[in-house]
This record gives sequence, C-alpha cells and structure tokens, in this order.
Amino acid sequence: MPTDQPPTTSPPAAVPAASAPSNGGRLRRLSRGALADIGPLRDIPDYRRLWFGQSVSAIGQQMTAVAVSVQVYQLTGSPFATGLVGLCSLVPLIAFGLYGGAIADTVDRRKLGLIGSGGLALVSAVLATQALAGLHSVALLYAAVALQGGFFAVSSPARSSMIPRLVPREQLPAANALNTIGMNLGMTVGPMLGGVLIGTYGAQSAYLVDTFAFGATLYAMWRLPAMHPQRATDTVDGKPARASVLDGLRFLREQPNLRTSFLADLAAMIFGLPRALFPAIAVGFYGDGPGTVGLLVAAPAVGALAGGLFSGWIARVHRHGVAVLTAVAAWGLAIAAFGVIHQLWLGLLFLAAAGCADTISMIFRNTMMQVAAPDEMRGRLQGIFIVVVAGGPRLGDFESGTAAALTSPAVSVITGGLACVAAVLLLAARRPAFLRYDARHPTP
Repeated sequence: MPTDQPPTTSPPAAVPAASAPSNGGRLRRLSRGALADIGPLRDIPDYRRLWFGQSVSAIGQQMTAVAVSVQVYQLTGSPFATGLVGLCSLVPLIAFGLYGGAIADTVDRRKLGLIGSGGLALVSAVLATQALAGLHSVALLYAAVALQGGFFAVSSPARSSMIPRLVPREQLPAANALNTIGMNLGMTVGPMLGGVLIGTYGAQSAYLVDTFAFGATLYAMWRLPAMHPQRATDTVDGKPARASVLDGLRFLREQPNLRTSFLADLAAMIFGLPRALFPAIAVGFYGDGPGTVGLLVAAPAVGALAGGLFSGWIARVHRHGVAVLTAVAAWGLAIAAFGVIHQLWLGLLFLAAAGCADTISMIFRNTMMQVAAPDEMRGRLQGIFIVVVAGGPRLGDFESGTAAALTSPAVSVITGGLACVAAVLLLAARRPAFLRYDARHPTP
C-alpha cells in the first residue's frame, strides 16, 4: 500500500456495498446476453416495419384459419369436411411454392410481396363478406383457403429473400430469431384471440381484423426500395430470363451443406412430429379429451416462442452445422421422452423443449440459407423450404399414424424420436463437412 494513503480510507462496511453494483451489473449483462437481440429492430427501420407488419398479419391469418374451421364445422357437422380445409391449403402451397420462388428470383421482390399481401388481404375481405351476407357455402370457403395458400406460396419466398438485403450478415441470426418470435406470436395469440372474437361477434369479426391487419404489411412493403435479384444468370432479348425451378433444385442437389440442412429438417418432421396422435395420446396417456389435446398442440408453440425470446446467445455461435444437428437431435430426444413419460405436466414440458429446439434449428438453418446461397437463388430455395415445411408434417402425420396402427401410440412416439436421432447421427457420419461449417466462412 502506498505510504501516502490514509489508513482509514475504506471502512470494512464499504466492501460489500462496493461489490453489490458489480454483481447487479453482471446479472444485467447475463440477462441481456440471454434475451433476444433486438438490434435489427432498433437499427434498421425497413426491417422494423417489415417485422411488425408480418407479425400482425401472422396473428390475423391464424384468426382466419380458426374462423374457417369453425364455419365449415358449423355448416357440415363433419370432422372430415373440416379436415379438408388443410388439404385445400396444402395443395396450392406445394404447387405454387416452387414457382413462387422462381418468380422471386426474376422480378422485383418488393412488387411481388405487395401483390401477394394484397391478394391475401382481398381473400380475407371476401371471407368477411360471405360471413356477413350469410352465404353458407362450404365450396366458397374451400376456394378461399386455396387462394390464400396460392398467394402465400407466391409471396413468401419474396419476403424471406428480402431479409439478407435489409440486414447485415452479422445481424442475420438475430433477425431470424426475431422472425420466429413474430411467427410463434401469431401461432399462439392468433388462435386465442380468434376464438374469443368468433365466440363473441362471429366469424366475420376475425376476417375483418385479418383484412385490416394486412395494412401493416402493405405499408411496410410500400416503403421498401426496389428489390431486383442482384445478378440474373440468363437473358432473353436483353431481358432477364425466367428463373428455372429445375435450376434451383439442381443447385440444392450440388450444395452439400444446404442440402444437409434440409434433410435434417425433414428427419425431424417425418420421424419426430406425433401431432396426429395427440387425440389418442390425450385419452391413452392422460385419460382426458379435447382440453388436453389443446394443451398438447400449444406446448411446442410455447416452447418455440421461448426459444426465440431467449436467443441472445445465438449470434456468438459460428459452427452452424453442429448447432443444427444438435438442435434436431434434442428435438428427437425430447419427443422420445414425451412418449415414455405419461405425466401431463412432464409431457407438456418435453413438448415445449422440443419446440424450443425446433426454433433454434430453424434460426440456424435460415441463416445458412440466406448467407451461403447467392442472391439470385434465394427465392427458389425459399420456395423449396415452403414445400418442405408444408409437406414434411403431413408425411410425419402419415408415418406416426401408420406406426401407431401397427404397434401403439406410445411405441410410435418413442421410435419416431429415436429414429430422428439416428437420422442425425447418419447425417453427421455421411457429411462431416457439415459439422465444420463456419458462418464466418460460409460455403453452400
């Protein structure tokens, strides 16, 4: 100690007081590091408007989905007729998803997004009109749902491929995490709010809210600059040639890292998604009915929302291939554990953990697709992604239902989760380069 320092400068009681702010500051830093990084919302006005518009629209679209199902069931009293609503949406999603991506790689993506969002708003207005007019036409409801699927499939690749043009590369993981938060807010808040509005004011109220909610997306799109693909590979008579769907599929086939990320996602959805068994599980595992089914359906979405909210650490991870396979394996293990444990609260916890793992996988997979793929291919890859997301869960429903019919729901869930883990191990063994993928030096 220096000789000129007074011996009574720091009383003993001051030592704990001095350490308290340090501990508090450390806790604040830890909490900021765990919570989602809102930097893209704070720093990039175009992205902020687009995120807000899409989040509001997601809530409205989920309200509409509930309203259509309620209307069809009220008109027919048939679960089969209600189930056809999903098929009416699935077919155009798959049919137009690939072509929507190809169009997005040729034209101004901003204009395509405006057309798609305007079309969706118009369909919601038609649904509101038919409900107010009391037309009672199931065929009209089916046709409207099919149009919604088509407009969404055409415009979604354009909207998704805009993000890398708006957000710097280092902020893409944070932006993708925020996108998952907006999507999962729609999946959780939308059905609940829609149920309340439909029960109080009728289906037309949900359709009207959805129609006006698209105003936020249309405004955000309108404020964006033109978004032509950065490089057109071919021209016809001096104009950019229409992008080929087959070229997009060939590109994906020739890029092992991107292809592996798609295969990992398919493994999770085909083997580890037992949603078709939830009604049987509610009765067989827990001795309950529709109320428990609702909890089982909601649990993964709640976990997914939590995964997005606590995603601040994601930007510090550079080995995205390892992160994707780890998250998919965690999904499979959580699903297998759900099949083993027949206590409701534990089952919901495992489903929520699976949803959280799925969100983490999605964030890294989207970031890989946006960073590693060239701009002129991003629309087509997003179109392929829509087809995978739309078709994968339906294949999962078929797989889990078939396995349950041959064995039992419990065996189907357990073996499906373990098969997902086995698929991850196989991908890791066959594609060791995927484990070495580094976001700082991305290679498709």
